[in-house]
Amino acid sequence: MSEIARARLARVAGVLLSAALPFLLILTSVRLLLTPAFVRIEYRLPGFPEDRYGFTLQDRLRWAPVALDYLLNDEGIEFLGELRFPDGSRVYNASELQHMLDVKQLTGLALSVWQGLIALAILLGALTAWAGSAVSLWRSLRRGALWTMGLMAALAAGIALAFSFVFVGFHELFFDPGTWTFRYSDTLIRLFPERFWRDAFTFIAAGTLAMAGLLLLIAASQLARLRRAQSAGPVPDVPRD
Repeated sequence: MSEIARARLARVAGVLLSAALPFLLILTSVRLLLTPAFVRIEYRLPGFPEDRYGFTLQDRLRWAPVALDYLLNDEGIEFLGELRFPDGSRVYNASELQHMLDVKQLTGLALSVWQGLIALAILLGALTAWAGSAVSLWRSLRRGALWTMGLMAALAAGIALAFSFVFVGFHELFFDPGTWTFRYSDTLIRLFPERFWRDAFTFIAAGTLAMAGLLLLIAASQLARLRRAQSAGPVPDVPRD
């Protein structure tokens, strides 16, 4: 492969790596969110609203992890549909079950995309380093980290200034109209009120921002090290972005 072709390949792979990085880090935060630990911590945060219809903390800690488990396991909707309260009534009504099925499908798609992005990032990183250099790789990671931080700053502003707009926009993007709104007395709202989702979006923004910031620091450190090595003695020419 000619030097011109290698330089072009390194440039294209580097840009694609930078573009993939925000989605990879966001979905990594989403995966971290889908853990029982987040639920346990969230319900115990100061100011988390009590359930006006009678769920205690222990009730929420009993039922919420089951809903989370459903999103990640291979069970059908009967996993939730067969749940009963002590009085024999169903935990979820038909509309809630349909929405949880939709959420499970979206979760599965998101996790598949996340796994694919991990593999893609490794491939693009290897191509960038092979066709270009270590400098090209770290520059691409630095650029991707900066793009990610910009996106998360915009998301954080949206959460702070107009969370309802962000929340509704998200649901309208991924779910059919009328399939994601419920009564305040429905189990999904009692387990996961608006405060839960505000904190979840905040966690995603903060977690992604933290990962991008750490990557930015590592990339800056490695680029500085490579510059020092280059200034210390002759090294092969390095293609620049």
